Amino acid sequence: MTGTGTSRLPDTERGTLDKAAGENFPVAPFFLPRAWRDDLMAVYGFARLVDDIGDGDLAPGGADARLLGVSPADAEDRLLLLDAFEADLNRVFTGEPRHPLLRRLQATVRRRSLTPEPFRGLIAANRQDQLVSRYETYDDLLAYCELSANPVGRLVLSVTGTSTPERIRLSDAICTALQIVEHLQDVAEDLGRDRIYLPAEDMKRFHVQEADLATATAGASVRALVAYEAERARVLLNEGAPLVGSVQGRLKLLLAGFVAGGRAAVRAIAAAEYDVLPGPPKPGKVQLLREVGVTLRGEG
Repeated sequence: MTGTGTSRLPDTERGTLDKAAGENFPVAPFFLPRAWRDDLMAVYGFARLVDDIGDGDLAPGGADARLLGVSPADAEDRLLLLDAFEADLNRVFTGEPRHPLLRRLQATVRRRSLTPEPFRGLIAANRQDQLVSRYETYDDLLAYCELSANPVGRLVLSVTGTSTPERIRLSDAICTALQIVEHLQDVAEDLGRDRIYLPAEDMKRFHVQEADLATATAGASVRALVAYEAERARVLLNEGAPLVGSVQGRLKLLLAGFVAGGRAAVRAIAAAEYDVLPGPPKPGKVQLLREVGVTLRGEG
């Protein structure tokens, strides 16, 4: 990503931050003020690292575990790593953290007067991933998104100094939608981790069995289920879209990009006829830019 300076970072940070390029919309695009970019990348680094711990996707060699004070013998214990990571997060607010990404985050926390609660929410979501692999109802899934997704939007508002109760409400709708879209894109990958984020009550409604999610291509019932969940995400994106019009300048473009990234992903899923099993349907750049324009005009 342009302007993030990741080539100058140590390997323990660079591999994590480089994953920002794979998101549906750039995390800290070049048009933002440098101070915002730096702080948003610090927040992203935290969120990406805690997800990598929860997914077992840390870089080989155990460097992150050592930095967190976890012995090589325990380096595969995700719950233990998450506990150690939370202890290091506490040091962000009370002392000197051990992990370089958290040392970088400490400067952002102090500069932006951030509180620990959103960061703890992200850790709690990944802890939940180790203990809960199925969700019975849509409300259960929304409660998970409250931990796994909504804190990110709240942190963006805090970093940019634009947080209000109404903006938080709108941001939560957008972030929950983006999480649902990501779950739809990653049905096959998540199943490989023995996780299903499609509500069990909806699977029953559409007569979908878990075995139906393990096939090379989706049958009619799976496609109908995915279309149903994609519509839920689309409605949430529309509900949150007024957030874009509530701000000005480059932040408006950033938030439009987040909404547009979700809308373009929903359209990509629809263009694949809701068959997400061969791999994640991804929108092209032209579609993304078109959706940015639509969102900035307050359409959609």
